[in-house]
Amino acid sequence: MTFTPHGKHLIAGAWVSSEETFTSAPAHGLPHVFSSGTPALVAQACEAAEEAFWTYGYTTREDRAAFLNAIADEIEARAEAITEIGSQETGLPEARLQGERGRTTGQLRLFADHILKGDYLDRRHDAALPDRQPLPRPDLRMMQRPIGPVAVFGASNFPLAFSTAGGDTAAALAAGCPVVVKGHGAHPGTGEIIAEAIHAAIEKTGMPKGVFSLVQGGDRAVGQALVQHPLIKAVGFTGSLAGGRALFDLCAQRPEPIPFFGELGSVNPMFMLPAAVANRGDALGEGWAGSLGMGAGQFCTNPGIAVVIEGAESDAFVEAARKALSEQGAQVMLTDGIAEAYASGAAKLGAQAGVQDLLTSMCDRREAKPFLFKVAASDWLGNHALSEEVFGPLGLVVVAKDADEMHKVARSFAGQLTATIHMDDSDTAFARRLLPVLERKAGRVLANGFPTGVEVCDSMVHGGPYPASTNFGATSVGTLSIRRFLRPVCYQGIPEGVLPDDLV
Repeated sequence: MTFTPHGKHLIAGAWVSSEETFTSAPAHGLPHVFSSGTPALVAQACEAAEEAFWTYGYTTREDRAAFLNAIADEIEARAEAITEIGSQETGLPEARLQGERGRTTGQLRLFADHILKGDYLDRRHDAALPDRQPLPRPDLRMMQRPIGPVAVFGASNFPLAFSTAGGDTAAALAAGCPVVVKGHGAHPGTGEIIAEAIHAAIEKTGMPKGVFSLVQGGDRAVGQALVQHPLIKAVGFTGSLAGGRALFDLCAQRPEPIPFFGELGSVNPMFMLPAAVANRGDALGEGWAGSLGMGAGQFCTNPGIAVVIEGAESDAFVEAARKALSEQGAQVMLTDGIAEAYASGAAKLGAQAGVQDLLTSMCDRREAKPFLFKVAASDWLGNHALSEEVFGPLGLVVVAKDADEMHKVARSFAGQLTATIHMDDSDTAFARRLLPVLERKAGRVLANGFPTGVEVCDSMVHGGPYPASTNFGATSVGTLSIRRFLRPVCYQGIPEGVLPDDLV
């Protein structure tokens, strides 16, 4: 099945074109022309979403679950075409896109099952105490309710799992919130075919047409119009720190401030404890190289920094990582802009005082090869620039003099999505000392693993203290992500015949 994009927006059930257009820049294959979004189209989509909320926000959990499953079915029905257009636009291998498609449909089905159970509603009931002295207590019930229309920004590095029908969209729809998606310009054709799947599911299940809209492309004013539209009640975003912070500030400056759930990236430090390095340093070095180079390093959980204690064993770990990285071939990056930022970020890091080049590469246009650098912890602690994320297969080894200096390095990190401890049994005491620091720094703490790959399940946390994310109490992956788009409502003395069905 070959898919040729028509290049239109989906606004309240209608495919709409606009006068201004842009042309895609695929990694391979033919470019396509797409209509560019405008603030006026954003306003139409938001108004349709608000109108849809009066129906969709009050649908049964069974109906919403059927809708989520229908979206998954329609995506699977377009499987081959999605893989084809996705690979052309992003340069990602087919196997990666097939896996990501499975994750996308899997989380839709997981959320459907989750809302059917009803636990996410956090229902509470304090029965009336009419005879209590000195004052009676009324009947009090509480339940989580959807907040209204949600804006979602597609991510560059996950054209399926974090974009049009990805985690933010799935969570908002599960909660009962209509969604307006601002498609990412790196993969507009992929966004369009997924929007077609959602549109087909809307028609199949009889959902209101404004429950989902896709606005493609457009300049910065389009994104600003979306987050500032008074009918939007929350925003989901995955992307750069600079872009996310700008949108976050706009959300806070609105006459009615709204929550901005931004996942902004991380360097995901790993702490290599002495016994683990002594006993299996070669394997750890090779494992780090594999994780670092996975997907050309274009994961927000890419483990960009390894912290070691100086010594021959650590030198062996570093050499194993260097050798494994040197054997990795060039990989196509998602966009020309990402490839340029990777090359310039590597050059900037390599020019910092005290930084030693262990492996340098020549980056050819949209392709990337690994870089590896090393720096003493004393230099690290005095230079914030060394902790900035370089999006790509780049690793930095921070060498501490002893356990105390490693502990200082741990405390110096800003917020992270993940932090990892590699340890053996004899490292337990030091690991226990590190854990309180790392759990303050990261949303997910690992032992003896690599953070690339985020399981979609009930207990996953994909978020962390700023700047990893803008809301430390939330996750963008897993069933807990649904709670971002809900708010608690207390019902006092409301007769059962008036209460929402889920509370009776």
